[in-house]
Amino acid sequence: MRHKSTKGEKMKSKKSKGWLGLLIVLIALVGFTYLAITSAKQIKLGLDLAGGVSITYQAKDEHPKLEDMKDTVYKLHQRVTQYSTEAEVYLEGDRRINIDIPGVSNADAILEELGKPGSLVFQGPDGKTILTGDQVASAKAVIGEENGQKKYYVALTFTDEASKIFTDVTAANVGKQISIVYDGKVVSSPVVREAITGGQCSIDGMKDNTEAENLASTIRIGSLSVELEELRSNVVGAKLGQEAIATSLKAGAIGFGILTVFMIALYLLPGVAAILALILYVDLTVCLIAAFEITLTLPGIAGVILAVGMAVDANVIIFTRIKEEIGLNHSTKQAINEGFQKALSAIVDGNVTTIIAAVVLYLRGSGTVKGFASTLALGIILSMITALFVTRFIMNCFYSIGLEGEKLYGKKVEKKPIQFLQKRKIFFAISAIMIVIGIVGMGMNKSKIGDIFNYGLDFKGGTSTNVTFNEDMSLEDISSKVVPVVESVTKDASTQTQKVQGTNQVIIKTRTLSKDEREQLNQSLVSKFGVDESKITAESISGAVSAEMRMDAIWATIIATVLMLLYIWFRFRDIRFAASSVFALIHDVLVLIACYAVFRWSVGSTFIACILTIVGYSINATIVIFDRIRENMKILSKKTSKEDILNTSITQTLTRSINTSLTTFIMVFVLYILGVSSIREFALPIMVGVVCGTYSSVCLASAFWYILSGKEKKKGKEA
Repeated sequence: MRHKSTKGEKMKSKKSKGWLGLLIVLIALVGFTYLAITSAKQIKLGLDLAGGVSITYQAKDEHPKLEDMKDTVYKLHQRVTQYSTEAEVYLEGDRRINIDIPGVSNADAILEELGKPGSLVFQGPDGKTILTGDQVASAKAVIGEENGQKKYYVALTFTDEASKIFTDVTAANVGKQISIVYDGKVVSSPVVREAITGGQCSIDGMKDNTEAENLASTIRIGSLSVELEELRSNVVGAKLGQEAIATSLKAGAIGFGILTVFMIALYLLPGVAAILALILYVDLTVCLIAAFEITLTLPGIAGVILAVGMAVDANVIIFTRIKEEIGLNHSTKQAINEGFQKALSAIVDGNVTTIIAAVVLYLRGSGTVKGFASTLALGIILSMITALFVTRFIMNCFYSIGLEGEKLYGKKVEKKPIQFLQKRKIFFAISAIMIVIGIVGMGMNKSKIGDIFNYGLDFKGGTSTNVTFNEDMSLEDISSKVVPVVESVTKDASTQTQKVQGTNQVIIKTRTLSKDEREQLNQSLVSKFGVDESKITAESISGAVSAEMRMDAIWATIIATVLMLLYIWFRFRDIRFAASSVFALIHDVLVLIACYAVFRWSVGSTFIACILTIVGYSINATIVIFDRIRENMKILSKKTSKEDILNTSITQTLTRSINTSLTTFIMVFVLYILGVSSIREFALPIMVGVVCGTYSSVCLASAFWYILSGKEKKKGKEA
């Protein structure tokens, strides 16, 4: 009787702990949801979602060199990223540079912090100019320590040409002052203590970091290739408006609702645990985006979507494993433990490879690429934590309160392997045809529109028309009334509009318009809205995505791919796994590019984000299959052929591949259906990429590995 009593007490204690655990989860969900709602109001939104400050500078020289203007654009872009990674800098006409900084509303404060562009020179003791500002490569404030006390100074780096000159000048003027003169005013006169070699020096004697920052800012703004003057500054509204935010939130809510039904219907009780963990994941993501002051734009939303997909994926991998273990007649408790343990390597490897890509993209990328990388990296880390720890905790609580029946968890029966490898030639042929069609499409585009892709404003630039209307038009009115009038002239659907807050001005950005088209547009605006033609001005603008930014994105992608290859090689101890993963990844990129060419989808800043999203998604899906191949190669009989091992592994992970794709596809599809036109432009390639990533992981990646293994050749010899 005492034994039974002790056993009963243990059961009671177990249930109590289970209920207590669920109560803690419930409190955490309520608390973090409230915190997320509060934090959401503090999230910095990009120009496309919330607007910001627009500043226009003009070169003092009436005929500046295009090369110098482009160099100045690049330097300014590097500088304004301190305010937002999503800041845009582009040429407007021949002499103007426009800066758009999202998430801020005080133009005067930005101008004050950024500094007034002017001329900067370094003068020797004799007052003669030694160096000019454009020979300064970098200037930054540094906080050091000397004899236990803080020391504030400015670290300077000169160009290669300037460093040689500076070495000779400092060697000849030890003990004398070299003056830094900005717009005719001496801002600093440091004493030369010794000859300065190597192209680097420091200016000390600052009383605090603020003084050091001010001097560094002055030197940086004076190091521009072109001397500028402020022409105008405005607070501008969002490119997409509140409608885009509202529809995105609505789409997210509906998508999550569908996802909830899908997960519970498919995975029963584990599905409930996954949804609770996903709610916590979303809450934490929102809180940390606000805490880290990440500027959220459409590409950033892409990173969040991909991370949500990977969060679901981690749970799907675990639950599929649990079903398999129950199918092997293991107890529910054992199945849960084994499921999490066996899924661990696939989840870690898949997520680490994507994190590698995100880190490299953040360090090497700029603009929208950096924003995408930030949200992606944050989301992946959180998804791993919630899937491996929160989901497991909730499931253990469910088990503890008595929900132990295997019917609540599902049971997977071993299926006959599908002969994927035998159909590899068909798969290769399909892929080759799609890529060839893409190449043909590029050629046709080149002959018809002059470019291989339909480049949007972000890449190609266009015409910016500033219109002052007779009334303050809402974004909805602009979208429904003004844009159709504009597109009737341009015959192009890539029109972008922004309001200048506090005025009746609207900035309309279109493809490059001819003189006749500009006049036609002016007349249309006058006749339809009664505007004063004298209050319509137009300028040519360059693309916001500069050549340097494009190269940054390309190099970031290449470096990330190489590092992912090395990681997979290290983890799998087989270069063939790494090479096959990269081949599948390249295939997905080529197919998506082919779609952009054939269907003439607009190639803008979101194009880069779409490509990067698919890279992350594809590599993760492939890793899961390869992890199962590695496992089966150890446990299956040595007599089992590699063909059979590969087919078995793909079949075992097929349900996971399909379900993960479906959940991600559903989220994006709802966004596509409900979103505004710009969001649909962005969502459609993502959907294609998700389907393509799944196809390559299931049908191609293992086939690549099989071919690289050399088994076909050996088989031929045996025959």
